[in-house]
Parts: sequence; structure tokens; C-alpha cells
Amino acid sequence: MPDLLRLAENPDRLAWQPFREGVEIHRLYGDGVTGPSAALLRYAKAGRVPRHFHEGYEHILVLAGSQRDEHGPLPPGTLRIHPPGTSHEVFSEAGCLVLAIYEKPVHFE
Repeated sequence: MPDLLRLAENPDRLAWQPFREGVEIHRLYGDGVTGPSAALLRYAKAGRVPRHFHEGYEHILVLAGSQRDEHGPLPPGTLRIHPPGTSHEVFSEAGCLVLAIYEKPVHFE
């Protein structure tokens, strides 16, 4: 995907699908059900992803805006890696755009 860091300037150029309350997804590869996957997630104001469990590594890169989980805030440019066996829920007060790369599918509680 060319120019990933400038995507926040015009995110509507991508095809977005509903994901969770206040969150849309654009899959880059994988289906999120089997095997590895990567996706862009666009959080609206007060968007939330409920608690989910990681069987494999999850890499989150915040491209624009910010989000937070129980481990603290993730401002723009933050890379957070959640190792296998962890869980968390995510909230974005003002909205954000993130790149999420999953080694294995996540499971929602």
C-alpha cells in the first residue's frame, strides 16, 4: 500500500466495512478468521473494540489520532506489540486510524 503514513488525509478512498461499534475495517490480507492477517482500523469518536484475546502476536501502529487500552495511551506514531496470551479492550475518544497486524486470529470474549 503506497503512502500509508498519508492515508489519514483521505481515508475515504478505501473500501471500509463495519467491524465493531464505532470502528470500521479495511482488510489488507487475510480474513481475520484463519491464519495471519493485516488490516486498517478506523475508529470514530468514542469507537471501541471490546475485550479480545491474542493467541499470536498483535502489532498496532497508530497512524493518526490516538487510542487507549488498560496499558495506557497510544498517540500517533506509537507501535504497541501484544504478545500471545494477552487480552485487552481498546477505546478512542477522538477517533484514530491504526494498522493492525495479527499473527493469528483474535478471539472476542
